[in-house]
Amino acid sequence: MHVVIAGGHGKIALQLERLLSARGDTVTGLIRSAAQAADLKAVGARPVVCDLES
Repeated sequence: MHVVIAGGHGKIALQLERLLSARGDTVTGLIRSAAQAADLKAVGARPVVCDLES
């Protein structure tokens, strides 16, 4: 399954991304800052910089 998580750098989102990636799902996390990308990659998610408010 491919899961997209808005607010991908939040505490719950990071835990969910880790769990989903561990079970074999493809996870994309939407983040506002490129500086947060490494944290998503560390839990197995693909970071996408995107501001949903703009």
